[in-house]
This record gives sequence, C-alpha cells and structure tokens, in this order.
Amino acid sequence: MLRSIFNRGQAEEQGNKPTLLAGPRVPRHSSGWSALQKHLKTEQALRVLDIGPTSPSNINQLTSLGHSVWMADLVHEAVTGGWETPPAEAGEQPVFDVKGFFEQNLSFNGREFDVVLLWTTLDYIPEGLIAPLVERLYQSLREGGRILALFHTKATGPETTFCRYHLTETEMIEMQESAPFPVRRVYTNRNIEKLFSVFSNYRFFLAKDNLYEVIITR
Repeated sequence: MLRSIFNRGQAEEQGNKPTLLAGPRVPRHSSGWSALQKHLKTEQALRVLDIGPTSPSNINQLTSLGHSVWMADLVHEAVTGGWETPPAEAGEQPVFDVKGFFEQNLSFNGREFDVVLLWTTLDYIPEGLIAPLVERLYQSLREGGRILALFHTKATGPETTFCRYHLTETEMIEMQESAPFPVRRVYTNRNIEKLFSVFSNYRFFLAKDNLYEVIITR
C-alpha cells in the first residue's frame, strides 16, 4: 500500500486492507528521531517516505515542518500478501515475487526521497525481500538522503511485538502494537554495515531497551 500526502492532506491510495493498530501508545526516547528531527527542522520541502501503517500524527508532524509525506505499509503486505512461492524441494528457500511487490507497493514513478523512516521493517519481512528493498531505497534516495532504521537485539520476548512508531515534537516516539508478526532475524552492527555497504555513512545510537537505532546516509 502506498499513500502520498502532499502539503497537509491530499492523498492517493494503492492497495487493499490497511493494518489494524491495537493497544495504547507507549512513549520511548529516541536519539535517532532527535537527530533526524534537527535535520528536518533545518531543511525545507523534503520528501519523506514513512514505512508503516498510516499514522495521522506522523503526517501532521512532518507536514507541519513543511515536508511532503508518502506512506507504504510494507510489513503487513510482505507477510500476508501472498508474494512468496513455497520451495519446490525440502531445504530450498521460498521465492519472493520482488518485481510484483515493488510494482504494487513501492512504485514511485521516478520520484526521489530525502528521508526514509524504515523503522523495524527489516526485522519482519521475508528474507527474499531484504536485499532488493535496500537496493530500492538506495535508488530512490537523493544524494545525502537519510534512513532512520531500528533493529531488535533479541528475536523473542515481550518487546519484539511488531509496532507502529508515531512521531512527536519531542525526543520521544510512541510505540503502538500492531499485527502479531514474529521477528525473523537479529542484526549486528557488522550485519547492518554489510547490508548497507553501498551507502556512505552510518551513525549508531545506543539504547537501554532491546532496540537500537541507526541513521544511514546515502
């Protein structure tokens, strides 16, 4: 699902059922959001791709800073949309229909972005989509564009529930429980640097909980 929001409210929608959000919003300090927010406040008319279920608070926060917002609900669609073909033989990996997935969910029509809010997307999507998605984001980012990504440090436990992240005017983000998707993998710093090796810079932020944050620059 790809939604585009231009200058407070005009929207286009592609896709079917949206992801349902459940439960209260739980505040969490985010050094990555704090750093990115400073960038957003010093620049004008940026294009922001926010990956996750539609968040009115994110739309309001980003458009109030003078930026345009696009939203893509990738995790829900990647996990439930039937894009994987089961392996023909035991031991083989499923085949993910990357081309079809991108055509339906990440068709930008040549549009480039300045900021991508990737959140914990890479922890939940199928293996066959990871490298193609990183490459797609690289191609869709302008030179100097930035990605804010979050990663779980544990694969199981109460803090691994798939959540939507809502922006605020402070250094806090609000976590809201969404679909019960499991964490599929845990990344180390080295894994992240290797996965984003074509990018120019990585800035890691330590956190007290079981999430850590990275700002990746093209």
